[in-house]
Amino acid sequence: MSLYTMTRSSIRGMLKTMCRPTVTGLENVPLTGPVIIASNHLSFLDSIIIQALTPRDVAFFAKAEYFTTPGIKGKAMKAFFESVGSIPVQRGEQAASVAALESLVDILETGGGIGIYPEGTRSRDGKLYRGRTGVGWLALSTGAPVVPVGLTGTEQLQPAGTNTVRPHRFTLAFGKPLQFEHLGRKHPLPQRRAATDAIVEAIAELTGQERVNAYNQTPISD
Repeated sequence: MSLYTMTRSSIRGMLKTMCRPTVTGLENVPLTGPVIIASNHLSFLDSIIIQALTPRDVAFFAKAEYFTTPGIKGKAMKAFFESVGSIPVQRGEQAASVAALESLVDILETGGGIGIYPEGTRSRDGKLYRGRTGVGWLALSTGAPVVPVGLTGTEQLQPAGTNTVRPHRFTLAFGKPLQFEHLGRKHPLPQRRAATDAIVEAIAELTGQERVNAYNQTPISD
């Protein structure tokens, strides 16, 4: 049994015992081949939750600081995020973001699963923000199906601005896969935007969140 499998199994057990989550639509997740899991984002714990409860391996981005923090705490964070298949990314740097997306293409082209938040960062007010086009670029570049995911209630597990985790029930809903034309890396921006908007619309149907036609911004202190 791999470290990823053991970690995911342990977290899944804790979530089911302490939070009693409602999980629907598992049949919508293809068990083999490339897949993009595209979710709304309410909590620091969302990636861990999705990785634990999705019936296949899913790689997510994680802040580079989680892998480079010095000391015992830093080593523990690095070991944990590596154990769940997280990929370090330097936020705020365009070249690093492009390279990070390319790394996700590599995973998809070898039949792997990746997770991404179209909003880019957590929603602090519970609203669903406009999607950034990285998810559309991935879908059109690889032809991988996109499974929309709706999370509800995870913001209660660790409210924004706090370091305390507390048990709370939440819902994880997997929607029907969306399939877009495989256009390769070079494709028109309008098609990328249209694909992104369709993905966010599918997420909205799962969550019922109020929509905001603007990009969410990462707080400076985060």
